[in-house]
Amino acid sequence: MGRRRAPELYRAPFPLYALQVDPSAGLLIAAGGGGAAKTGIKNGVHFLQLEKINGRLSASLLHSHDTETRATMNLALAGDILAAGQDAHCQLLRFRVHKQKDNKAEKAGSKEQGLRQRKGATPAEKKSGAETHPEGGELKVENLQAVQTDFGSDPLQKVVCFNHDNTLLATGGTDGFVRVWKVPSLEKVLEFKAHEGDIEDLALGPDGKLVTVGWDLKASVWQKDQLLMQLHWQENGPTFSNTPYRYQACRFGQVPDQPSGLRLFTVQIPHKRLRQPPPCYLTAWDGSSFLPLRTKPCGNEVISCLSVSESGTFLGLGTVTGSVAIYIAFSLQRLYYMREAHGIVVTDVAFLPEKGRGPELLGSHETALFSVAVDSRCQLHLLPSRRSVPVWLLLLLCVGLIVVTILLLQSAFPGFL
Repeated sequence: MGRRRAPELYRAPFPLYALQVDPSAGLLIAAGGGGAAKTGIKNGVHFLQLEKINGRLSASLLHSHDTETRATMNLALAGDILAAGQDAHCQLLRFRVHKQKDNKAEKAGSKEQGLRQRKGATPAEKKSGAETHPEGGELKVENLQAVQTDFGSDPLQKVVCFNHDNTLLATGGTDGFVRVWKVPSLEKVLEFKAHEGDIEDLALGPDGKLVTVGWDLKASVWQKDQLLMQLHWQENGPTFSNTPYRYQACRFGQVPDQPSGLRLFTVQIPHKRLRQPPPCYLTAWDGSSFLPLRTKPCGNEVISCLSVSESGTFLGLGTVTGSVAIYIAFSLQRLYYMREAHGIVVTDVAFLPEKGRGPELLGSHETALFSVAVDSRCQLHLLPSRRSVPVWLLLLLCVGLIVVTILLLQSAFPGFL
């Protein structure tokens, strides 16, 4: 038997590097490209419509936005605004679904639908099993402001994220500077040197604190441009004598069932590639004190990207060898693993949100994770619902077991009681 494969949702005509999910419209947004090199590989942002057909989640291309000679390497989403990292610049895009009000078309559609109800579905509709619903709209993308966000010797924006109310966005790149911009004017409001070398990732918390991780092996917590503390993940984790580790990714996440609770999650990977690679590690931190709560190994494959589900329940990981995994955030226990799902570096992962159309699209599954890679494919990873036994049933079984044991002992040894 061949190796188990994850369902392929979509294949783009270019390498994919970034991924976002819009919960309100049920859109999957995938971006990438071949860059400025004249190789014939296009650059673009593809908007995919998520739907359930015959009980299975599917994606179809709704709109393709051409980004000319600029490949999109990272994305952040705030309502209907996308922040796209393209080379050394950040480009804001606004996308909207415009309803088409055409009475003639509506009447024709109603007449055609009535004929279909009388005559039955067409053979193609019977084969696909798709539900008939009015499209009645088109998606339009508008270029807003753009600004240069990195000024290194080989400038490249590596990460972008919005704050909690989507009024600001922060960027980081190869020059080690964090820059904060107003949305949508992209007026710069803050700039400071955070790391020596590349900024690998950054995360903005709801209280305004900013966490950055860089190539210099450091993870720092900032309040505006003031350094509050450095993170030390090995305080309650393993110790190594000759293996330096660096932070690869950082993400804030909610604490399930605690509206005001907050956790920070980081990934640590070996700084240098070794013939026998040591394990990578996941660490959960208290979101207010930034003390490490739990550290667990997450395999010997080098982690390339991290995502946290909307409720903070799950963590999604991608690796440089193409594998994809889902962990439970509380215990850092692995629940799902697809080895070499892509066969090449996974560039981004994103969970299906738990609001908007998320529950409708998720169906009976507990969560869904999307992954994209340099192989141009977007894949779907579904986690089946875990069956749990109620506490009262466990207590009842224990009481029953005790009673049965006593009866057996009484029958074997009449004078036992």
